[in-house]
Amino acid sequence: MAAALLNGHANGAEPDDADHNTYPDIYTASSVEDIRTTLSELSRREAAITSSLDTFLATQKDLVRTLSRLDLARAQVAAQVVHTRNISNGLLASASTTAHRISSAVRNLDREQAAVKSTLKVVEQVADLKACVLAVTGSMGAPQDWETAASYLHRASQIPDAVIDSPFAEEAVPTADVPDVPRHTLNAASESLCALFLREFDKAARDGDGARVTRFFKLFPLIGRSQVGLDAYGRYVCSGVASRARSTLNTGSGNAQPLFYANALTKLFEHIAQIVDGHEPLVERHYGGGSMTKVIERIQMEADVQGGIILDTWAEERRVNRKLTDVKAYPYNFLVQSFVPSSKSALSSTPRTASPALGNSTASAVRADDDAVDMKEVDALLNESAVMLGRWSLYARFIATKTATPTEGEKLQMPPFVANSTLAKKALGHLVEPFNALATFFFRRSVERAFQMDEAPSDLTLNPNKTLASSGGPYITSAVDDVMYILNQALQRTLSTRSKGIINSVVPSFGRVLGGDFFGMIQRKMRDESYPRAVIQNALPPENTIIAFLVLMNNLDVATNYVKRIIRTCLGPDPAATLTETFPFGNDAQAVEKTFHGMESGFEAKTTELINEAVEVMLQHVMRPRLRPVLVEAFRDVEYLIEGEDATHAAESEHDDHDGDAVAHRFDRGWHAFTSPIKRITTPAIYDKLLAATVTYLARTLEKRIWSYYERVNALGAVRLERDVAGIVAAAVKGGRYELRDAFTKCTQMTLVLNMEEDEWEEVSKLSGKELERATGVQWKLDEGERRRVRALLKK
Repeated sequence: MAAALLNGHANGAEPDDADHNTYPDIYTASSVEDIRTTLSELSRREAAITSSLDTFLATQKDLVRTLSRLDLARAQVAAQVVHTRNISNGLLASASTTAHRISSAVRNLDREQAAVKSTLKVVEQVADLKACVLAVTGSMGAPQDWETAASYLHRASQIPDAVIDSPFAEEAVPTADVPDVPRHTLNAASESLCALFLREFDKAARDGDGARVTRFFKLFPLIGRSQVGLDAYGRYVCSGVASRARSTLNTGSGNAQPLFYANALTKLFEHIAQIVDGHEPLVERHYGGGSMTKVIERIQMEADVQGGIILDTWAEERRVNRKLTDVKAYPYNFLVQSFVPSSKSALSSTPRTASPALGNSTASAVRADDDAVDMKEVDALLNESAVMLGRWSLYARFIATKTATPTEGEKLQMPPFVANSTLAKKALGHLVEPFNALATFFFRRSVERAFQMDEAPSDLTLNPNKTLASSGGPYITSAVDDVMYILNQALQRTLSTRSKGIINSVVPSFGRVLGGDFFGMIQRKMRDESYPRAVIQNALPPENTIIAFLVLMNNLDVATNYVKRIIRTCLGPDPAATLTETFPFGNDAQAVEKTFHGMESGFEAKTTELINEAVEVMLQHVMRPRLRPVLVEAFRDVEYLIEGEDATHAAESEHDDHDGDAVAHRFDRGWHAFTSPIKRITTPAIYDKLLAATVTYLARTLEKRIWSYYERVNALGAVRLERDVAGIVAAAVKGGRYELRDAFTKCTQMTLVLNMEEDEWEEVSKLSGKELERATGVQWKLDEGERRRVRALLKK
């Protein structure tokens, strides 16, 4: 075997690539060792090939046996194939031929039967057509049975056009009495009946005979003239609408009745709604679903005419354009002059219009402004236009509901024939635009008038020993209540229009008036008239100035709360449900809610900022100067370096509450003396802000005082210092929020470090971070350096 492989290689046979790579070529061997390696590999390969050949020879018998079985199975299958072919050719061929012949005959029979049925159907339809033609002409003759004629025409319309126009029908249907082809006869009958029904319908409408109107109205669809019937019905309904509208306008005088035109427009819309609700079932039943929409479109055209007449008359009689001109020309002299520094001397002390404190020319100018525009007339115009706008919105919603195609998940949309109607355009020009201008003027003029008549609460004092004559605060000026009352009324009136466009225009305007004029007047008064500055250096500001400043701070706080409450009242407890009911179109409800909240948040942002600034002013000019002497008095003659007899006296003082808590008692007395008068004047929110700012300042001051005791405090004095600081903290936060104690955290931790035993301090000084907090149970505000500095205060 090895020799054969060698000979094969010598004859040019190429070994396997893998084998070729595993051993060197014997003919290229360069040493005996290479030859021996090659021969060893060839011997290994020979043994493997021999083993494979032995395996193949061992399985040869099984392979032969399997092939024999396959030959036997093939012989058996061949016999079955021959047998099956004989059965198919001998037995099934004739049956298949017979079945094919029978199925063809059945199909031919079915076609013939279908043709017969189709012919019979056509014959029956032609016979029915002939009967209808004869019945129509007969009913239209002497009997004049219009219902029967219309019903036979409707029955004939159910017959296919191909049958009516077929040669067979044109040959079979005509008779001596009715010689024309059926199509011509039916068309002529339909035209004749349409003209007759229309004539009788109009006559019944003029006579006011509702039963006959209904009788002929129901016949138009039967003769294929639904559109004619709907047009006639629309004219009939519109004539009633026009007649009712004219009679309403002629029954009274608009000048004598404040809501005359609003009531006229309301009656017009109510009449249309009654017609639509009452007649819709009849129209839908006889003319099909959606037919009422066509009638409504025709009614809308009449509503445009009659509603336009009402609006035009209203605008002319109420002289709306003249009022708009006067409103746009109004100068707001009081507001303007109030914001001009030069007017301070003339107006700062003027609580009421035409006060003697005003100069004659200024008072005359203000009175002239008051007479320039009659606020009662503006208010009446706004009320009437708001009612008309609200009725228009309800009417539009009603029509949209009646004409909408029910689609799940789709929001209600304004019908184009309403949105683009003449009445919608007149409502925009005569109602929407004037309402926007007049509402903004009315509110701004009301703000101006409120400040012209503004009065501050009397008999307020900072003397804690004097009781306040007027109790039951909050103590604010009269302008706040007046303005907020007008704002509530104005917002409710605006909301009653049910118009997203008006709300998106008017409500932000109210917000600008609040944030500009109302807020600006209070800000100016705080800055120019009531700023708590001392007249004499290092003295406190005058008491009346402080009180006026606090009242103005109350104005801002109370006004902010009023606005929030008014908005909640307008939107209701569930704004989503309430506004969706009032504003059903598209996303109007969400837009309205956003507009209201925008006004609220804008005003609150401005007042909050000014209140915070006012708190800083009070802290700088009032609270700090009054706090300094209180602290000085509290720590008067107090020492924390206690030795000898002082130590004995200090130990005895532990059992004497008055002597032991002298600092706390004196501080509490002084603190209460200057904070309680402020607390009873200010609102809780304002006092909380003032108290928080003052307590923060007190904590910093107390911290500085503790730092000043370097080597002026020993172990016993530290105990007393801790008690005094705790007493001051308790007095300062009494009656306030618990969070106020957080301001004194550093102070209390400083006294805690001062009172640690030496071994405890040594242990604590070695710890830091979370480990220190776990060991002491204290969340430290003092860092390691500050703790060491505090400990160094103790005199060794």
